[in-house]
Amino acid sequence: MTRAARTLAWASLLIAAAAPSAAQEIDFSGSWVPVYHEDGPERLPGPELADYLGLPINDAARLRADSYDADRISAVSEYQCRQHAADYGNRGLANMRITTDYDPAGQRMSTIHTRINFHDAERTIHLDGRPHPSADAPHSWSGFSTATWMGNMLRVRTTHLKAYYIRRNGVPASDRRTLTEYWVRHGDLLTIVSIIDDPVFLTERLVRSQSWTLDAGQRLGSNWCDYAAELPLGEGVVPHWLPGTNPYLKEFSEWYGIPFEATRGGAETMYPEYRDKLKQTFSTLDRCGRYCTCFNANAGCNLR
Repeated sequence: MTRAARTLAWASLLIAAAAPSAAQEIDFSGSWVPVYHEDGPERLPGPELADYLGLPINDAARLRADSYDADRISAVSEYQCRQHAADYGNRGLANMRITTDYDPAGQRMSTIHTRINFHDAERTIHLDGRPHPSADAPHSWSGFSTATWMGNMLRVRTTHLKAYYIRRNGVPASDRRTLTEYWVRHGDLLTIVSIIDDPVFLTERLVRSQSWTLDAGQRLGSNWCDYAAELPLGEGVVPHWLPGTNPYLKEFSEWYGIPFEATRGGAETMYPEYRDKLKQTFSTLDRCGRYCTCFNANAGCNLR
């Protein structure tokens, strides 16, 4: 059994012990604001190029990420106004509104709707027991989501997601991945644990969590987006780096004083034991020049 499997097994036991025996519907409705106490630099200003730490990626994902050029968003119109996929939408810079529909006869929850204010992305989660469509059904940014109750915790399973990225620096996510979420509400705090299984680009499950706090006075506007040619590159040009030509792959390593091999990611880098293999010294740590004593760009960071 892998370490990831052991971790999930222990988590499942704890969840089972904590959950009441009978399903108890919890109302998640309301307007929610993200809490960035986890992965702040990655989710706020955005991840550094070639930062693959903590991702169980394989060589195919690494090659795709190494070829990524951020100018692609400015140069390719298809990238400019696309919504976040459901698995990344929870990680991005967007507030969220949740509404609930009820079965009129039994007054049980039938659907949950979420809306984030990044390009007006909406998602529907079905609680009426319907099956997922066939693998040949169309994919979308929101995917197809169904949910069941585990005590007072909601388990959501999402399939039929379009290809997207796992991290906003080009680390890819395939259209064959599935997303499993566990929603837990504690008063005005909402926490969602997400698990991504991707047979194309991941060698193990990727488990992450994110939290929101209730904001009763929030009003979500509409986030319109217009396509525009932002770079004079001409039609059909897709900014990219060919294998072995990207000059920025070692910037992250040098800025943070992290051994380059560690920044390449892989399942091993997800676990605390990996620190014992790093060749860091106090002299290399002293080189850190970005987000070293803070977690986001708005908290007095000392940037180069």
